Parts: sequence; structure tokens; C-alpha cells
Amino acid sequence: MWSSIQAPLFFGLIAAFCTTVGLIVVAQKALWSERNASLFGLAAAGMLTTLAFLHIIPEAFHFSSSAPIWLATGFFSGLLLNNTVKAIFPEKDGVAHKHEALTPIFAIAVHSFIDGVIYSVTFAASFASGVYAAVGLTLHEFPEGVIAFAILRRYGVSNVRAFWLAFLAAAATTPLGVIVSGPFMYGLDNEAIGSLFAISAGLLIYVATGPLMAPLREMKPVRGLTAIAAGVGAAILLALAPIHGGGGSHSHDDGMLPMPASGHADEGSHEEIRRS
Repeated sequence: MWSSIQAPLFFGLIAAFCTTVGLIVVAQKALWSERNASLFGLAAAGMLTTLAFLHIIPEAFHFSSSAPIWLATGFFSGLLLNNTVKAIFPEKDGVAHKHEALTPIFAIAVHSFIDGVIYSVTFAASFASGVYAAVGLTLHEFPEGVIAFAILRRYGVSNVRAFWLAFLAAAATTPLGVIVSGPFMYGLDNEAIGSLFAISAGLLIYVATGPLMAPLREMKPVRGLTAIAAGVGAAILLALAPIHGGGGSHSHDDGMLPMPASGHADEGSHEEIRRS
């Protein structure tokens, strides 16, 4: 099994490294990031919502006929988790509790973990499709560390703790997804991948349109909407980037994820070579 996950794990670690670089940059500017945490949170909301609608949901609906069910499941799971956290850790004097950051951070961690699963599946198909998927997913994952850090700072988490929690949620979960999914990557079909995408999208949409939009009530509309627009613009640029991610789905006319060839197919190909 180790040999089969070396390539996806290598690229998963590259993605984690890129995310960590972004984290280091914002963490070094602690005071500045703290002052602008609400604006970063709104930009993250615009970015996550746009990426969900332009990238994740279309992928989910493309691969899975039950995607709408899983999309709703992800959304209401986020709602349930967020309100459960609020019930356990109620606000004091109108100040949001640090534990309320759990829901958005959990959503980012789930999405990043699923990206690791996609790495395993695509590299199991072929090295080329894995590389294309890895480059595209790394490009989309790069801002996740910054977003996670901004969310944690928004809820009053200290600079050092925010750095490590954001690292665990946005960076470490991608190679973890590769390792966990390694033994099962040959059994994951399009339906399973689409369902995972839908759950991820539902969680992200709830987080982006709910907790992350809360600062809009606390600032001037022009300032808040400008931050959201910046996030939307960044997401559109990422979505339009000429790199195929999400399992390389767009490169196949039949709309199927590239799946690994069986041992019988390999034997047949060798037989053709001998005959020629």
C-alpha cells in the first residue's frame, strides 16, 4: 500500500506546505490581522460561497445523483453543530465564545480532507491525472490557511493558537486524507466522490452565509460588502484558472473519474505487446 500512496502523499505535503506559507505570512502580522479579522472573515465568506457554487456543487451534481440530499445534509449538519456549540458555550455579555469558531474550522477541515481523498483516487488512475488534479487543488487550497486563521482571530483566538489550529484544519488534513483513503481508493466510485463533494459544499455554504457573514451587522455596509466582493473576485479568478482540478473530471468526455485499471487489463495489454 505504501508504494501506491507515495505520489499522492508527496503532492498532498506540497499542498500543506503552500497553505502553511500563507499562514506564516499572516501570522507574522499579528496586530494587523487582528484589526482586520472581521474583514478577512467577510472576504472568506465571499470566497467560500463562490467556490462552492462555481466549483464544488457542479462537481458533486456531475458525479452523484444523490448530491442534493447530501448537500442538504451538509448544510443542516453545520447548522446543528453551530447551535450545539452555542448551547454548550453561550455568549457572555453579547460577546461570541471562542468555541463558535469550531463550525467554520470543521467545515474547512472536512473540505481539505476530501481533497486528500481526491489525490489518492486520481493518482490510482494514472500519474498524469494525479498531477493535474494536484496542481489544481493546490491552487484552490492555497488561501484556506489564511481563511482559517482569519476566522479564528475573528472569534478572539490568540495568534499562536490560531496559527496551529489553522495549520491542523487547512494543511495537515490534506495528507491525512491521502493516508486514510489509501487502503480504500480502489473502491471509491463517482457516486461516493460526488457525495463527499456535496457534504463539503453544504457545510461551506452554511458557514459562509451564516457565522462568517455576522460582522456585516457591526460595520458600514460599503466596507463589509467591499470585503465580500474581494473574496468573490478572488474565487472567480481561481475558478477561471486554466488548471483542471477536482479529480480531473473535465478532461474526460464520459464525465467519469479516472479509475485504476485492473490486473486483468494489464495482462491483456502485455499479451497484445507479445503478439505484435
